[in-house]
Amino acid sequence: MTEQQKTTGQLPKRSELDPKYKWDLTKIFKSDEEWEEAFQEVKSLLPSIKEYEGRLMESADTLLEALQLRDEIGKKLGKVYIYAHLKKDEDTTNSKYVAFENRAASLHVEVASAVSYFSPEILRADESTVRSYLRENEALQVYEHYLDQLLRQKEHTLSTKEEAILAQVGELASAPNDIFTMINNADMKFPTITDENGEEKELTHGRYIQFLESKDGRVRQDAFKAMYDTFKKQRNTLAATLNANVKKDVFYARVRKYRSSLEASLDRDNVPVRVYENLIAAIQEALPVFQRYMKLRKKALGLDELHMYDLYVPLVQDVEMKYTYEEAKQLVRDSLQPLGEEYLAVVDEGFNSGWIDVYENVGKRSGAYSSGTYGTPPYILLNYQENLDNVFTLTHEMGHSVHSYFSCKEQPYIYSDYTIFVAEVASTLNEALLTHYLLQKTNDPKQRMYILNHYLESFRGTVFRQTMFAEFEKLIHEKVEEGEALTADRLSELYYDLNLTYFGADVVVDQDIAMEWARIPHFYYNFYVYKYATGFAAATALSQQILNEGKPAVDRYLSFLKSGGSDYPIELLKKAGVDMTSPEPVRQALRVFERTLTEMEELFGKHQ
Repeated sequence: MTEQQKTTGQLPKRSELDPKYKWDLTKIFKSDEEWEEAFQEVKSLLPSIKEYEGRLMESADTLLEALQLRDEIGKKLGKVYIYAHLKKDEDTTNSKYVAFENRAASLHVEVASAVSYFSPEILRADESTVRSYLRENEALQVYEHYLDQLLRQKEHTLSTKEEAILAQVGELASAPNDIFTMINNADMKFPTITDENGEEKELTHGRYIQFLESKDGRVRQDAFKAMYDTFKKQRNTLAATLNANVKKDVFYARVRKYRSSLEASLDRDNVPVRVYENLIAAIQEALPVFQRYMKLRKKALGLDELHMYDLYVPLVQDVEMKYTYEEAKQLVRDSLQPLGEEYLAVVDEGFNSGWIDVYENVGKRSGAYSSGTYGTPPYILLNYQENLDNVFTLTHEMGHSVHSYFSCKEQPYIYSDYTIFVAEVASTLNEALLTHYLLQKTNDPKQRMYILNHYLESFRGTVFRQTMFAEFEKLIHEKVEEGEALTADRLSELYYDLNLTYFGADVVVDQDIAMEWARIPHFYYNFYVYKYATGFAAATALSQQILNEGKPAVDRYLSFLKSGGSDYPIELLKKAGVDMTSPEPVRQALRVFERTLTEMEELFGKHQ
């Protein structure tokens, strides 16, 4: 980013960024032409995989050959899709890579259709036949957990023809999310607002929270109003896309004979519905403590009224913790020392080997993520801003990437991809270690208050906020299952009422917040968000074990990171040291929140 761009607030074009701050996708394909060759190679393998249809269970050897060929196709397809996906996200206005991703998505559907006979054919065989094949062919035993998962879901698997139809529906099923993504990232145009210095700055997804952290209440209110005024212009279209997405989830659940879309979603990870319900119940019980935090926030900011746009501004007004990207990398590395040299070596590789796309540019996808596939680096997309929150984002995404790195390195392809239920554990544990490190480093009461405030905010965003999202998701799916249409008015009403319940009497729940459902990408991810909260709870427990026990806990944790998807997620976490079928990890996390809040209240009392 040039100094002129920093001054004017205009985003740089992709071509204007320093290459050292861009990810290196040549590690996947050296050129677009090489991508095209790989695309055609995947297509050319599809007739070969179809040849096993109808004879998959002829023998243990035949089953093994087919599974191995399917894995080979999957590896190649993964690279084709990831390259297109990452290239498109660099600049969503570049139609070439939008087309690449569309083609890759279509190819994904073709492959899914071509292999859709696997599950029904295996399940038509007796379980005793499957078990005998495993005993008969040692090489087949690597697939034992995969076959166990299949047999467990036997009653929800359809006939070969029906599975093929569902596979072909996949491309249509992604339409609501695809449409939302294009509206949100490519077509949505935000106005400029005047910042604290009287300068006109363009509002973007990446800058929104930065504006809400402003000390100037007028800037916060202007950014908030500009954001939701923009979304209101698309309210009916966005309600239609979300309604269609929920209907898609309900359709799949009913076709597969589940009692609800929630049950269908959780069953993929073999997670009982009570885990979801226990989370919501535990958070509802803890709302008085959360509302106590809101009371402290109102008092600390000296506000007569605490509005929704006042929730992100740091409570400690005269401490600014700003970090360049280079400083952020060093801070992250230092904070992860308790995880040992093996872990740090992977972090160093990530920082030094073109894994990370650092800065925002025109058309770049908003937010942050870690994304890769078997045989590629686990790339990280950032839109880095020089504040403490973005340091936490860096360590969060690095947690995901190290998890992916170890999973792919230690597991065969079939188990290299861990489930989303455990995905947020590694990322949130890194955040817990960063918080611990920052608190260890400072005795300055105001800096300490700033860090405690950041932790409370992280907890608010990852546990309370995501659980509110999870409750909203549960509600809207239940409404559609009961035959109700999700109009913009109804979605806004449900969302607004939840905010009233969560935030309590000390917060003015501004009417504009009723539109927030329209800008949350995760509502298109089919009961994803609750995993942030359960992941945070598990990470809280594991980080305490690592700090208190040292090497034995680190060894258990590294073993967990290396396990990929080789067992059910609940079992993997038990081996790491936490049992998520119990409400205790969530309650433990809530106790940590309350202790932190109490320290914050005491410090504020002494140093206000």
